[in-house]
Amino acid sequence: MEYLWDGPNWSFPLLEKVSAVIEDIGVNEMGMNIYPNQIEIITSEQMLDAYSSVGMPVMYNHWSFGKSFSRDKHGYDKGMQGLAYETVINSNPCISYLMEDNTMTMQALVIAHAGIGHNLFFKSNHLFQTWTDASSIVDYLVFARGYISKCEEIYGYKVVEEFLDSCHSLQRYGVNRYKKPGKLSIAKEKERQKFRDEMNHSEINELYDSLIKKKDKIINENFPQEPEENILYFCEKHSPDLSEWKRECIRIIRKISQYLYPQIQTKVMNEGCATYMHYNIINRLHEKGLMTDGSMIEFLTSHTNVVMQPDFDSKYYNGINPYALGFAMMRDIERICKKPTDEDKKWFPDFSGCNDHLNVLRHAWINYRDESFIRQFLSPKVIRDFKLFHVRDDLGSSDLKVSAIHNDNGFQDIRNALGDSYEMDEYTPHIEVTKLDPQTRGLHLTYIPYRGRSLKNAYGMNRKIKKLWNDYPTTIWDSRGNCLATG
Repeated sequence: MEYLWDGPNWSFPLLEKVSAVIEDIGVNEMGMNIYPNQIEIITSEQMLDAYSSVGMPVMYNHWSFGKSFSRDKHGYDKGMQGLAYETVINSNPCISYLMEDNTMTMQALVIAHAGIGHNLFFKSNHLFQTWTDASSIVDYLVFARGYISKCEEIYGYKVVEEFLDSCHSLQRYGVNRYKKPGKLSIAKEKERQKFRDEMNHSEINELYDSLIKKKDKIINENFPQEPEENILYFCEKHSPDLSEWKRECIRIIRKISQYLYPQIQTKVMNEGCATYMHYNIINRLHEKGLMTDGSMIEFLTSHTNVVMQPDFDSKYYNGINPYALGFAMMRDIERICKKPTDEDKKWFPDFSGCNDHLNVLRHAWINYRDESFIRQFLSPKVIRDFKLFHVRDDLGSSDLKVSAIHNDNGFQDIRNALGDSYEMDEYTPHIEVTKLDPQTRGLHLTYIPYRGRSLKNAYGMNRKIKKLWNDYPTTIWDSRGNCLATG
């Protein structure tokens, strides 16, 4: 029997050989459709650098990235935190960064996890296909870094960083949730810049002039005619008298935010898919006699640590582990397809006992995000395994109430409540641009409450928006017309 490797050491030819075998299993045996893979080996310090810049291979300079790097490096040097075994970029080709300190077994695991699992999800899921452009992101990041560096040379790094601070604070409001963005094109970005100075000033001045003229005749004339959810886009296009370099910085931040938008909504599914793929591929390598029992034990130890879910009263508890929940749900789908119980047949009549789990999983990977995936596929068995229950925290009451336990109604309530926790409005307040006052050039925004929640730190948010609106008046209202913050 000839093993692919025997021992902890790896080499570049060995990585190439193992990667080819893993890709053969993923693509030819399991039928997965992926981007071409590009594997890079990096040091622990380079991994920390990737951490600090939200996992991007290229990023512009900003003090917040340096702060993150310093914090994580201190924790790593003191043994207070570990590092990921890899990081992966949603690009074409799909770039996977592997730690040079990994053993050969761990390199095989992360190649299967990132090079097949994440790669597959990036290429399949409709959110990534709709909202991102994998073929252009790296080139755009190079363009963004060069542009912001040039701005720092001209205007001073402190001025640029202070403006980027405001942009970063509002980056969750730089995405289109419903309108499909255009594809990134570096050639078009550079060509557009040539005409931006002349065109934007005249267009924006004409906008305000026309609004003022209309307001003299039509008292109820409003702009925008429909609420605008993308605050950064509105500020970029319509902020009065804003310098053109600031408009371009806003555009850069919102383009990167749009690229990261699907990842925020698919953490459970993305990590679950990658963990499911590495588990099956590495087990397949062992079944084919291509890795030793010792390597398999090492793999199982690492895999178990990845999918561990601490109990709610454990000092290590930090919410639901997305690796654990995603992997458990996908393994459970496989079980329901192969060996369903009567309970499974009741809850999942469409695919229980179909004996085609990969087709069911592919359908889920393509069409769902975390919230909808949990609502559709979370089974009573997984709820029992995770010991989930629902505690209702009513703002109008000082008491907590256990509102859902392990019965038929409780399972559905727990499923819905857990799905709700992955909704965008759960952690990003819903604020829209609703009116522009042409006389004062003041901007009016409206907060849409989610489940009756008040908007905390409305004044802090309003100050950041005002920076992007070139210090003209900005006001945030609630949906009932009450002023939450003004300045």
